[in-house]
Amino acid sequence: MSRHSSLKSSGLGAQKRSVLKRQERLNKLKLERRWKDGDAVTGLPKTRVPK
Repeated sequence: MSRHSSLKSSGLGAQKRSVLKRQERLNKLKLERRWKDGDAVTGLPKTRVPK
């Protein structure tokens, strides 16, 4: 099955994301020592995303 020509991916969609995925947030919080293993993964504190 072929893909429709309007669904082509281009370089336009490769923009910087403004939010982090949960695992990325956990890694960042671990580096900042604001989260440790065993803490709840819901209700995480906000993390700043560099522009």
